[in-house]
Amino acid sequence: MANKRDLKKDINYVLGDIIEAVYIWELANAEKPTKESEAIIDEAIATFDELIARVNDRSVEDKKAHFKAINNDLESKGKSLIDKINKLK
Repeated sequence: MANKRDLKKDINYVLGDIIEAVYIWELANAEKPTKESEAIIDEAIATFDELIARVNDRSVEDKKAHFKAINNDLESKGKSLIDKINKLK
């Protein structure tokens, strides 16, 4: 089981890299930010806030299962956001 600090770092790195990838896409396409790319950034920020709030929840009894569920959600939501980046035109 990863500790709380490492899980927070993983959340920060994964979602930060996704936001950075959107910015790189915007620069590469030499256009103003599109509504789709802004929506991906907003979704990444909302996901970050949600996952960090869940990590900081102290009312959980089975911490190992709780952190594993958060890690799985990070992975699935991260893949979803990456798929959205790949579909940008």
